[in-house]
Order: sequence, then C-alpha cells, then structure tokens
Amino acid sequence: MLSHWPIKLALIHPQAACLDGADLIVAADCVPFTYANFHHDFLKGKAVVIGCPKLDDQELYLQRLTDIFRQSNLRSIMVIHMEVPCCFGLNHLVKTALTQSGKDIPLEQVVISIKGERRE
Repeated sequence: MLSHWPIKLALIHPQAACLDGADLIVAADCVPFTYANFHHDFLKGKAVVIGCPKLDDQELYLQRLTDIFRQSNLRSIMVIHMEVPCCFGLNHLVKTALTQSGKDIPLEQVVISIKGERRE
C-alpha cells in the first residue's frame, strides 16, 4: 500500500507530487515494526514520511515539515509514534512546524504501545 518513495523525512522533497492534496502520516521509524497492521490500518490512500525524533536531526525535520505544510495543500496530518518519552518529540515537531507554517490543517495523534497496541 506504499504509494511513493522516498519515505524518510530527511529525503522527501517538500513539493513532491505525492504530498499535494494528501492526507499525510508522519510516523516514527519504530512504528511499522511494532504495530503489525500499520500498512492495513493506516496507509491506504495516504502519503507517509518517517523519522526518529531522538536520533535524527530535529532542526532539519522542523524545517522540512514546515516547508511541506506550507507548500503542499495537505488535507490532514496524522502523527503516529511510540508510547516511549523520546517519541513524543515527533508530535511536538509537527505541532511546531504547523504553527510556523501558518496553515490550519486537521491534526490527529496516534500512540502505539511497546507491545504493539494502538492507544489514543
């Protein structure tokens, strides 16, 4: 069900055609490996970018997300991250980028437990 490549936030161009008018999933790197039904439950008909808020460059992510939000006419954003403390930084980055972009895009957060269960 993956509709495009690349999916790494650091690699995708903010004006990539797959992002224009899309429902965007911003997922932590660990999520698809922990939540077995990730593709089935989340990806159908959506664009996705992935990254790690603990190990990757947060400044790059903040700028990239801000650019994506400004330049792509997104319909919605869903942040999916793990329940561990370091992963909540991804939701914070998305919220900050959304504020900096000046856009009003519906935002949803989904939290996945370390046992692979969906929590909200």
